[in-house]
Amino acid sequence: MQRWSGFFGKALLIAGAVMGGLPAYAQGSQPGSDPALRTVRSLLATPEAELDLAKAKLTIDHLIDPQVNVSRTLMQLDAMAAQVKAQLPADANSRAKLVTLMSYLYRPDPSSGQRPFSYDLDDPFGKNIQNKLLTTYLTTRKGNCVSMPVLFVILAQKIGLDATLSTAPAHVLAKFRDDDGRLVNVENTSVGTKSDSSYARDMGITEKALQSGIYLRQLSKRESVVVMTGTLMEVYGKQHQQANRIAVADLALRADPRYVEAMLQKGSAYFRLLEEQYLSKYPSVAQIPPEQREAVETLDRNGALWFNKAETLGWRHPDQVQDARYQQSIQRAKTKQ
Repeated sequence: MQRWSGFFGKALLIAGAVMGGLPAYAQGSQPGSDPALRTVRSLLATPEAELDLAKAKLTIDHLIDPQVNVSRTLMQLDAMAAQVKAQLPADANSRAKLVTLMSYLYRPDPSSGQRPFSYDLDDPFGKNIQNKLLTTYLTTRKGNCVSMPVLFVILAQKIGLDATLSTAPAHVLAKFRDDDGRLVNVENTSVGTKSDSSYARDMGITEKALQSGIYLRQLSKRESVVVMTGTLMEVYGKQHQQANRIAVADLALRADPRYVEAMLQKGSAYFRLLEEQYLSKYPSVAQIPPEQREAVETLDRNGALWFNKAETLGWRHPDQVQDARYQQSIQRAKTKQ
């Protein structure tokens, strides 16, 4: 097991723990003072029975991009759910509802004039934050492993399916429970179902990670909202608002102590502070003034702490071979397309 210590944070960040450029929207505020934190705190404190995943997702998206029209998009989602219900056979069981919803989203009848929703092969890693917003997906019909399962689960719940989100390394998927009580993974990016063992093999999920529950467990509504906050953490990271990034991660971990992405975001935030405040200013560690050494060591220690916590639960650093294989599959898909 790799133990994160020393001044490893700089190398980690440069290697790409935080990807992409600074978004043009959601202008910054003073560290820790962003009113968005109150909104996130209120969302995560909502009783489970009262949580609406559509409203939660759009509320978080509105924090990222104020142009997101929450009420109008909620009506659009209700209309979509009504269209799916109209296509359901009489007395449809859970499997029939699943097939109907999948067909509605990904294989619509050409005569309906509806364009199918599909995976965005031009941004497969979701580097463009705007592409993770639900309104962007509804407009472009090009999605990723955040927008695609979120829309699926929202509509699935609206038509009466027992569906929720789940996670894998750097990935979000959907799960639903059929009428026999069996949990089924729905992989929206490739449009199909996939077993836990296939995810474990393809994504290098450790047995410890499965046992600790950081991946592939069925999430509650609140835990699903926690997953939605991951995009806001990304935004804060790209805006150099590390205090807000840490604050959102803290709220997320309070609601779901096993949300490993928040641990990684928090660890990266401490390392980014170390980079921005000290390592970028001094050519070597030895040149850091003695009176600042304690602050440097604290940032370094806190960053390492959260990566070590993640490793203890079974997370491991992304496999470059798997990443390369995935990129090759994207190229093949683009060529075929």
